[in-house]
Amino acid sequence: MKSDIIKSLSNNFEDHSQTTENGIEFWFARDIQHLLGYSEWRNFQKVITKAKISCEATGNDILDHFVDVNKMVQLGSGSEREIDDIMLTRYACYLIAQNGDPKKEQIAFAQNYFAIQTRKFEEIEKRIKDWERLQARQKLTLSEKELSELIYEQTGNDKNFGLIRSKGDQALFGKTTQQMKNKLNVPKGRALADFLPTITIKAKDFATEITVFNTKDKNLKNERQISTEHITNNRSVRKILLSRGIKPEELPAEEDIKKLERRVISESKKLGKNPDKLK
Repeated sequence: MKSDIIKSLSNNFEDHSQTTENGIEFWFARDIQHLLGYSEWRNFQKVITKAKISCEATGNDILDHFVDVNKMVQLGSGSEREIDDIMLTRYACYLIAQNGDPKKEQIAFAQNYFAIQTRKFEEIEKRIKDWERLQARQKLTLSEKELSELIYEQTGNDKNFGLIRSKGDQALFGKTTQQMKNKLNVPKGRALADFLPTITIKAKDFATEITVFNTKDKNLKNERQISTEHITNNRSVRKILLSRGIKPEELPAEEDIKKLERRVISESKKLGKNPDKLK
């Protein structure tokens, strides 16, 4: 997610926050509905219901974080009418984002925005970058699992996947998997991808997705055919990266993905232990 988009979304969420007489920050659900990209209130209410269930599951009182209110709104004719709304704490908004449509860019932002207690834009941006790296790594895991199963189905050998993946790494980095592990100081027994930056993880995933697609589409039947396909795809991805001034083998190692995942999970758990209450 680009910095200018993050800043714009951050400003929108900040502009709609309000404060109770006791100094507790809150948002109205009708505002959050539009900020999260939901055009229909009835659809958004389904997400709120899921969020309430999550709230109760964490041992928090729903009424501390979701307070039903009525308010008057202006109609086009100049008259007013009363509508239902809900006052939401930061924690309630976080739970709503967690239960929202993950394909919405606003949801991805909100999940991280409401997960932190500070207002610092830099921290929001960093957490989103961490989240995107985690998502990319999880996506690569799924793609490689699909390729592994497909290779076994096509060749009948469960060892061919490791060989084919290694050939793909050689084509992408211009170095063997072990050479890259040595360069990035990857601990013994750990996957190279756990220490790669997001851009490289996505590059590996893209090449793997193409290999999966073409292995099925072309009905590739043996290790040699699938290896050739995977090498070609990784070379093509490398060519794109190099054309944009990115040398994947020269990018520095990132934080251990397992440590990153533990930290993100820990931050989310802390949010649920002692959240602000509207009461």
